[in-house]
This record gives sequence, C-alpha cells and structure tokens, in this order.
Amino acid sequence: MSDAPIGVFDSGVGGLTVARAILDQLPNERILYVGDTAHSPYGPKPIADVRRYALEVLDDMVDAGVKLLVIACNTASAAMFRDARERFTQGHGIPVVEVIQPAVRAAVRKTRNKRIGVIGTEGTIRSGAYEDAFIADPDLQVLTQACPRFVEFVESGITSGEELFQVAEEYLAPLKSSDIDTLVLGCTHYPLMAAALQYVMGRGVALVSSAEETAFDVYRVLVRHGMLRRDQTPPRHLFEATGADKEHFLRLAHRFLGPEVNRVETFETGAVPIAERASASGSAPAATSRTDSASPEERAST
Repeated sequence: MSDAPIGVFDSGVGGLTVARAILDQLPNERILYVGDTAHSPYGPKPIADVRRYALEVLDDMVDAGVKLLVIACNTASAAMFRDARERFTQGHGIPVVEVIQPAVRAAVRKTRNKRIGVIGTEGTIRSGAYEDAFIADPDLQVLTQACPRFVEFVESGITSGEELFQVAEEYLAPLKSSDIDTLVLGCTHYPLMAAALQYVMGRGVALVSSAEETAFDVYRVLVRHGMLRRDQTPPRHLFEATGADKEHFLRLAHRFLGPEVNRVETFETGAVPIAERASASGSAPAATSRTDSASPEERAST
C-alpha cells in the first residue's frame, strides 16, 4: 500500500499547484492527478452537480488503488468533503485531505490586524465554507468576494495583461477598501496568477495559498499512518483529464507544473475509467499519461 500513488483531484489545472507542492515536499511519492476538465469550471454549477462529478472521479481513483485522496479544489471541498470522508475514509480506510482548512490555518498565522479577505469561485463563496472555517476565532473579520472570471483566465493560460488587471481591480476593490492585510486565494487556480493579484492588492497584503499547507497535511497523514513510500526507485507520475482537448491541458500542465508532465490522456466522459489504465503496481499502460524522475537515459528507454 505504501507504494500506491497519492490521488490529486481538481476541476482542471488549478490543482497542479497542490501537486507541485506535494512533489516538492515528498519527492519520493507517486502522484495520480485527474483534472475534470469536461465539467470545468465547477464554480457556477449547482452544488449537487459538483458533488456528483467529483465523487464519480474519486470513485475511479480509489478503484485505481490510490492510498490517499487530495481534493485540490475549493469548490469541490466545500461541496463534498464530508461525503468523501464518509465514503472513502470510513468506507475504504483511505484518508482524504482538502484545501480549505489548511488555507485558514495559514491566514490566521499571517494576519496582523485580524481583517482577512477570501476570494473564490461563486460556488465556494456561496457555500460559506470559509466563514464557517474561520468561526473559531470571533475576533476575526472575514470578507469574501466571488471572482468567477479568474478561473477562465487561468484555464486559458492568461496570468497577466490589461484585461486581467481591469477585472482584478473590479473584483478586489471592496477588499482593498476594507483594509484587509491578508488575502486567501480560495481557489487552487488563483496562485497561478499570484503576481497579478499581488500587483493589484499591493505589497502590504499577504497572499495565502493552500498548496504548501495542504502538502504538509499530506505529509503528516502519511507519516501518522505509516504510508510513506519506501521504494527508492524513481517515482512515476500519472496525469489525466476528462475533457476532449488534451493538447490544451498539456500546454497548461507544462507551464504550471513543469517537466513532470510529458504526456496527458483525455477522456470525453464525465467519469474517468482510470482503473482500466493505471494500477498501484506502478505500471502505466499506453493510454495513460506518465512521467518519472529517472535519468534521461532511463526515460529514453521507457
């Protein structure tokens, strides 16, 4: 079981920020990443639909033999974290990590004036998940703002430019005028445009991404359960998406994650039948994207 991959799930490419942090903190672990690009963006969709889409993919990842699930999507975390924990942790003994609580912990540590802003998709903000997570500290003032177009920009590969700055100024104006000193990037897509957000907010506002904190939660859970990978052979990573445009996903994955992604297979159905293509043994049949950390000579031979 310790050699099984960590399953990382997102609605698209945003979860690659979490996958990158996991690879940095746990370089010996294997990653199975699935982006549900067929249904992206999740933000505007009804919570019931988001729950159904996410659980379908997570079911397939469990069938593929993952040892831990990471819901690297704030909208999905808000919609179905409790369902996932009941279905997979209680039902299968597979731990589930999400991205909202880690971001909240980091924001509480960073704030100096107790005024925290949260930006996210319509679904995340509408759910009230962040207000609920911050409620333990009654001295905090939490202001939220939906920024639905940000995901569209990132999924199009746009992380700078006048149009983005104009939209960001409009979205962030209420938070700037409220004198927040900490801004939670409540969508895993948003760190991919962090430079633009910092430019608009100014250097006096600390940006908080959940990626590193979530990766630490993954580390902590693996250690606690004795699930760290012990095999010292270079880990092999799999990246899959449910949408039809694999070249677009591959371009963004290369840009945002790096050379770990060298090929992506996409599927037009909502649920990805991963179990037919990937197993916990580390094999990577032809219809699946894969890469590894071996030497160039070893990679050329695979």
